[in-house]
Amino acid sequence: MPRARGARAIPATRSGFPWPSGRLHCRPSPFWNPIAVPGSVLQPVSQPLRPHPTTPGPAGDVLTVDVSQSLAGIELHYRFHSDLATLRLPSPQAAGPADGLWQHTCCEAFIAATAAPSYREFNFSPAGQWAIYRFADYLQRDDTDPPPTSLPPIDFSRRPDGFDLRATIPRLLLPAGPLQLGLSAVIERADGDKDYWALAHGSEQPDFHLRQTFIIHLSPP
Repeated sequence: MPRARGARAIPATRSGFPWPSGRLHCRPSPFWNPIAVPGSVLQPVSQPLRPHPTTPGPAGDVLTVDVSQSLAGIELHYRFHSDLATLRLPSPQAAGPADGLWQHTCCEAFIAATAAPSYREFNFSPAGQWAIYRFADYLQRDDTDPPPTSLPPIDFSRRPDGFDLRATIPRLLLPAGPLQLGLSAVIERADGDKDYWALAHGSEQPDFHLRQTFIIHLSPP
């Protein structure tokens, strides 16, 4: 859940499916072209993530996320293309909730109801672990409700040219109404350096919590 990623100035605590009658579009940003998906069924749409200018990573690396949804929830498919030998990936662990996943290679999603300042953060680790955090407003943790104890399994696979990670967010864990979605990832290199990728970047240092970077809009079913 990085904020000011380059300096790691982060708070000490942090805590698939086509969808009938769905539509997805994005606000303009310096890193994003608006996209609208017409029709009664939303098919998976591939969205590119960009590294923050302060952590560009090796030239030629590509990270995309396929987004699809249904009445059951939202499915995310992260596809990272890179030399696998340059990456540091966490070892497999028993599936379940865990803190600190963002300190290593981790795929993330930030989701908010369009009309509310609150939002939720979802972390998905290649190790098979996950985390969910609620915020009442920007970086204001909300621990009034206990987090869920189970999620659909994370599907992770290595390739010679990178990795794939699939994760599903059940509808019951999403805010009600129209949604704003931000997508991001931390990529840890073999030497311990980290790249910070997102749909858009809105500050001089990586900060995935900035609301203006939640640029995908999802309509309700």
